[in-house]
Amino acid sequence: MTNLLVPGTARIGLLARIEAKPEYVRDVEELLTGALALAQEETGTTLWFALRLGPTTFGIFDAFGTEEDRTAHLQGRIAAALMDNAAKLLAEAPEILPVDVLAAKLP
Repeated sequence: MTNLLVPGTARIGLLARIEAKPEYVRDVEELLTGALALAQEETGTTLWFALRLGPTTFGIFDAFGTEEDRTAHLQGRIAAALMDNAAKLLAEAPEILPVDVLAAKLP
């Protein structure tokens, strides 16, 4: 298998699963779509996706070149916005998993 990964730009990532309270689905969707502007400001975040996985389930996948970039993202404005609103909007704490990117096709 050929590794199509662009060297250094997306070697590690985060995969988050977010479960919204049914009455706050639209609010969580707006929070995530609004977070795109914040992700674009993060120079160390090379890929960022907000996803809908089901009626009340959302996800985020993002990738970074270094552990320092991933740590900065976890301490950044997107994570703060999510955690500041978690008690009101979410049915449970977000599940955030660090991942290693094995291969990627990037533009």
